[in-house]
Amino acid sequence: MTGARYTVMLAGDELPPRALIGGKGWSVGRMRALGLPVPPAFVVTTRACAAFMGEGQLPDGLIQEIRDGIAWLEEATGRTFGWGARPLLVSVRSGSAVSMPGMMDTVLNLGMTDATEAALATECGDPGFARDTRRRFLALYGEIVMKAPEVVLEAGGDPDQWRAAIAAAGGRPVPEDVEAQLLSAVVAVFESWNSRRARRYRQHHGIPDDLGTAVTIQAMVFGNLDEHSGTGVVFSRNPLTGSPEPYGEFLARAQGEDVVSGRFTPQPLSAMATLMPTVHAELMAAASTLEAANREVQDIEFTVERGQLYLLQTRTAKRAPEAAARIAVDMVRSGLISEADALSKVTPEQIRQILNPRLAAGAAAAAQLLARGEGACPGVGQGVVVCDSDEAERRSAAGEAIVLARPMTSPGDLHGMIAAQAVITEQGGSTSHAAVIGRALGRPSVVGCGAGAVTGLAGRVVTVDGESGCVYDGLLPVERRDAAADEVLAALHQWSASRTTLRVIDPAEPSLAGVLDLDSVEGGDSPERAAQLVAAATGQRGIKGSVVGSPDVIRAAIDGQFEFIVATPALPILIALAQATALRSA
Repeated sequence: MTGARYTVMLAGDELPPRALIGGKGWSVGRMRALGLPVPPAFVVTTRACAAFMGEGQLPDGLIQEIRDGIAWLEEATGRTFGWGARPLLVSVRSGSAVSMPGMMDTVLNLGMTDATEAALATECGDPGFARDTRRRFLALYGEIVMKAPEVVLEAGGDPDQWRAAIAAAGGRPVPEDVEAQLLSAVVAVFESWNSRRARRYRQHHGIPDDLGTAVTIQAMVFGNLDEHSGTGVVFSRNPLTGSPEPYGEFLARAQGEDVVSGRFTPQPLSAMATLMPTVHAELMAAASTLEAANREVQDIEFTVERGQLYLLQTRTAKRAPEAAARIAVDMVRSGLISEADALSKVTPEQIRQILNPRLAAGAAAAAQLLARGEGACPGVGQGVVVCDSDEAERRSAAGEAIVLARPMTSPGDLHGMIAAQAVITEQGGSTSHAAVIGRALGRPSVVGCGAGAVTGLAGRVVTVDGESGCVYDGLLPVERRDAAADEVLAALHQWSASRTTLRVIDPAEPSLAGVLDLDSVEGGDSPERAAQLVAAATGQRGIKGSVVGSPDVIRAAIDGQFEFIVATPALPILIALAQATALRSA
């Protein structure tokens, strides 16, 4: 669209910056450029979001650009938006430049009205499918746009009753005009950038607040159409263990929200291979192509409509800490990335989590098993079971170790997940919200334990094993891993140590002369003040203290030309030193 200020067509011929079109839009454009099957889409850019945030309304010219974008989708699909025998429905998805899975809002099946439902029923020969699609649209529109999340629309109901229930809860009717639906959905996605959960996620992960979100408007494809349709998520490698085999889940005759919401427990990809072997093979080839092209493990959402595969988005996968380390090392050994690249893909915090205590050998044998589900993020977490995220945050802040138990988590539970030592749910699979965010946070997570299995544990002290998927009664004994005996950690140790002039020395080592002990100096327990102390230090060979691993102190230590840092375990500090040295040299 020549002269467009606020929108970009994702034709696959050029790829604008991720900061402008967001990660989701960027991935759609990237996949189209690679020749992969992707429904056509256009993007309302982060520039439009910034203008909306500044003005409090959609900026001049944007509405016409959205109309032009819809016309482009109509031409690409041969469908018409809001009318005609072959109606066009669209998804309206958020997409920041930095992946924030589940933190902002999405509306699917937008464009459903009385007229388009009737046309869709005639075209597909299945009034039940058209009615189900209408219900799905109204449920998401009511929750996201009308702010009526408590309204439950039962399958088999009447659209007039559904609309009346939403209007009563939301204070206004759902518009039948499809352009009004679309514009209000775009506004809702923009507003979700500043939702409580999004702000907390950015704060926890150090993501700037001024990035804004783009909005990807994409032609719908229907995984809920017939027995040869479905939806799912595939990872190009296992995000729990790091093993190289693709991993994921599939749900027949469903749409994407059914999988990620955790309301339904999907099947493994092997079920898809049995039901649709040709499509499964196409999906595996696409996953391999995307991992090689992006040089990163990919998290790919897909839909199958009447036996035709469509890729909806791809992004760098959130993975458990141990998986992140193994994948980084395996990719170096396969020649996909360099050692320096590998060190940039593993964080010091992930290494600390890998080295955190694990169940002692034989500890589970005599323990009382309280619940069992699917291990979604390895590690051990211990604490008292709490079923409310606000309570979990409050009690954690008071110094109590908490395990968050929920029927299923939603974006509104982020603050409770951050506060918890572990997360356990009754519903959902390994690609549900709880699993994805648990891995992003590095929290041991067990999902899909069954109705009533974990919320009934409120008040009990438990041990959660995120690897085996087990929840045990009481505090079981734990032990620490020997990093030197682990092949993956040993490789990371060697690569990081070779990229910094600073050594990391164990506190137990004798004759540590000339050391600045930050913990013995006023203000030395504050990363900012400690960095100032390190920068001003003279005559010392090394530093030690509780905050030596903070980024500010690491940078000051490098600039100060110290010889060593006293800390244990050593590997997280070495990773931080290698990363800071690489950034300084860039």
